[in-house]
Amino acid sequence: MASEEAKFGLPEVTRGLTAAAGGLLRLPRRIPYHLAMEVALTGEHFPATRLWAAGLISALVPAGQALSGAAELAARVARNAPLALAASKRVIVESADWDTAEAFERQRAITDTVFSSADAREGAMAFAERRTPAWKGE
Repeated sequence: MASEEAKFGLPEVTRGLTAAAGGLLRLPRRIPYHLAMEVALTGEHFPATRLWAAGLISALVPAGQALSGAAELAARVARNAPLALAASKRVIVESADWDTAEAFERQRAITDTVFSSADAREGAMAFAERRTPAWKGE
């Protein structure tokens, strides 16, 4: 999430440096290769609207609303079951280099415990009873 007026870039090359803290490794995995090259090799700042269109930013908000927008997103995430959130995030983060043949097995090793958790039972009961779940992280 970013303000519509925000700008992003990797300016290190303009100072004789490289974005060696992870920018050069992560950026081409998040946006098209040629755009990542342009960002990294020009050192220029790019408008949030362009990087949103390329998929780097999940949402644009009006100027001055980034913090409240991020807080609202965090609240939407926090309404969900903690174990399910942790497992989902872990699969997404770790699966980038998983081989297709092993992906489901590796995912299962992370997610199986979620399906047998107290929170999973609570989620099903809350759905059936049409109420908000009371997550315990168990």
